[in-house]
Amino acid sequence: MPELRQNMATKQWVIIAAERARRPQQFLETYRPLTEEQPEYDPKCPFCPGNEELEYEVTRVPPGEEWQVRILLNKYPALQREGERMRSFDGVHRRISGVGHHEVVVESPRHNVCPALADAQHLSMILQTVQSRCCELAQDPRIEHIICFQNHGEHAGTSLLHPHSQIIALPVVPYEVRMRAEEARRYFDDTGMCVFCQMVHDELRVGERIIVENASFVAFILYAASSPFHTWIVPRRHAASFLRASAVELADLGDILRRVLRKLYRGLRDPDYNYIIRTAPLRDPGHEYLHWYLTVVPRVTRAAGFELGSGMFINTMLPEEAAAFLRSISDA
Repeated sequence: MPELRQNMATKQWVIIAAERARRPQQFLETYRPLTEEQPEYDPKCPFCPGNEELEYEVTRVPPGEEWQVRILLNKYPALQREGERMRSFDGVHRRISGVGHHEVVVESPRHNVCPALADAQHLSMILQTVQSRCCELAQDPRIEHIICFQNHGEHAGTSLLHPHSQIIALPVVPYEVRMRAEEARRYFDDTGMCVFCQMVHDELRVGERIIVENASFVAFILYAASSPFHTWIVPRRHAASFLRASAVELADLGDILRRVLRKLYRGLRDPDYNYIIRTAPLRDPGHEYLHWYLTVVPRVTRAAGFELGSGMFINTMLPEEAAAFLRSISDA
């Protein structure tokens, strides 16, 4: 029989449709070449070495021609760096000037790699570079929230194969971020505990939805996963902000992120996915009740009318089976 499960951190309900359950192999992307089967260099790619548009470059690591990571201003930004944050109200019409930052993190000089194919040390370098840049952007008094994310594959929203992620610094805190923060605050007020710490504790105790873990992080399929293989990577140490993660934690995050993405790459044949670093708002950090984490959402299903109409999702794969499948896939 189907059942409804609730994510206690967000209060979102999900239908786990056991009678419509699909096997992991049914989610394989078999119609296209793998990332590693693409050319290592594309003369038309703006992110490949030799094609650098230096007027957009913010930084590169290490300095010099043999770079490994670059941060660029987005050529077609969603927000404008210059200008003041201006608010206007007219009845139910409300506006804020679209100031902020929109940057691209070019994650490798090679065109045909992705985090699943990189080594943990390189991913840690990317994460350290992103964290450092976010700390710089956080000094802008116009900025309220920073979102770091990667879109891998066409169904995840990218049009360029070359491995890259993005940083968007916003002049407001998005409604969903505020809603999640309020639910976390409510749980803390009711219980005196961080809901994310409690989730990690419960998942480790049960064990059946754990994918991998290391000294600093636990990766698991959510009990109320809204889609197949929806994964959270949560720090063991309680901390509200990604910007305050230690160098050791960023090294461990590089390790566990590579392992999770490599399992997905091998098990589901390089699926499209999004990953997002969910961190506290800059001006309302919620130290006691908020807990930063990274979520990985493989785009193996599509939202349809029910999801759009209800805000609920139907997951056709049992989270316990999804986790067991990924545990069986080598990440070496």
